[in-house]
Formats: sequence, C-alpha cells, structure tokens
Amino acid sequence: MSGHSKWHSIRRSKGILDNKRGAVFTQIAREITVAVREGGGGDPNANFRLRVVLQKAKAANMPADNIDRAIKRGLGTAEGEAQDEEITYEGYGPGGCAILVKTLTNNRNRTASEVRSAFTKGGGNLGELGSVGWMFQRRGVIQLDINGHDVEEMEMAAIDAGAEDVSETTDEDDNRILEVYTTFEDWKKVQEAFDQQGFNTISSEDVMQPTTSMDLPQDKTLQALKLIDRLEELDDVQNVYTNLNVSDEVAAMS
Repeated sequence: MSGHSKWHSIRRSKGILDNKRGAVFTQIAREITVAVREGGGGDPNANFRLRVVLQKAKAANMPADNIDRAIKRGLGTAEGEAQDEEITYEGYGPGGCAILVKTLTNNRNRTASEVRSAFTKGGGNLGELGSVGWMFQRRGVIQLDINGHDVEEMEMAAIDAGAEDVSETTDEDDNRILEVYTTFEDWKKVQEAFDQQGFNTISSEDVMQPTTSMDLPQDKTLQALKLIDRLEELDDVQNVYTNLNVSDEVAAMS
C-alpha cells in the first residue's frame, strides 16, 4: 500500500464504498448514537464527534430519516432497547503482527465470541487487553479536496493550524486529496480551522497508528490480510488496525 495513502497503510476499515449499503448505514447509525450520547448532545455545532460522523453519513448518502432516528436514539434510548458500547479487542495475526479491532455492540458476549472465532479461524490469536494496544497511538486524519485550491497554501494552513504531517495523495478516481495528520488532542482544532477557511473536508476521523511497523513474508502477509478481511465482515466491527507493512503488489493479491 506504499505509494498510496499512508492512512490506508495503517488502517483497514469497512469504508463508505462497502457494497453492503444496509450494513454501512447500520454501522454509521451506531456511531451517530454513541456520538450523541457521549460527545455532547444532538447539535453538531456543539458536538464535534457528531459533526465528523455526520460527514461520513453524508458521503455514504445515508437517508435523513436514518440519521434522525440515530440521533433520537442517542438522546433518549427507547425503553427496553440495549445500548451500544464501544469495545476494543487486541490480538496477533499470522507471523505475529499486531491487530487492533474497534467494535460497537449491544451484545458484548456475542461480539467477543465472533471476534475470537475470526482470530482462531484466520490463524491468529486474540490477546488480553493491553497486549498490543501500547504499539498504537491515537491520531486525527483529515482528508481535504484539493480541487480549486493552491496545494502549498493548503499545506501552510494545515501547519499553521497545528498539523503534524501533510501529504498529497489521490483517490480511486485520481482526484487530488490533501491528507493531514494531527495529534488526537489537536484534531478538533485543526478541523475547525479548515472549516473556517472554507476547505472541503472529504473525511475526518481518529485512527490508531502503529508506532512501529512489521514486515512479514508474502505468504504470512496474505494470511494476515485474510484475517483482517474476516474481522471486517463482522457486523459489530467498526475498524481494524494493524502494524503490518503491505506493499501495493501484495495488497493486489488479497
């Protein structure tokens, strides 16, 4: 994946282009509900976490009714309805690569069982809390549409706002994108600076970036990617992160 977005070399997730649109909408709805409940209410102007999730919902063409229901669920969960909670699982893939699995679930036992089974069937091992989490750091990643803007001007604006790293990349349609990395603490501040300057935000998310990376033989890398795919197919899984280095050539084989 080198030669493409660094973000995608540290983060493999079910994206908004997933062909299972219903599953994507369900996933985003859960994020909205949690953002409302834990991020400060249903007003995106006052709730940064909700605002960035709504950007994802818009990019996925999520129906307004679905969004409204998710917000209402966060404001006051219906009687008898189990609340979603965020749970992170840690483990090792084939060859010993670190894997971090972020989930949203209303049934902790079901999710734990499914994640454990995926690790076992994929040739990995589910670890204890803290087993690999220390290998990752939480960061903000913002993607901006370059179209109509001067790249150097955008880069300087990012640095002035507090960004740690800036790089230009392209999406699958070869549209130019500026990818901006921040500390988790500065993520909101940098995003708000872009909003004030009128830059078009494609996506804005917090990710878990490995502090060190690992290279494995091709066969082990492919096995690890199959395990990650297996994890991503689980309904309760939101994101999967790994410290495994994956080349464009090997990624194309998976």
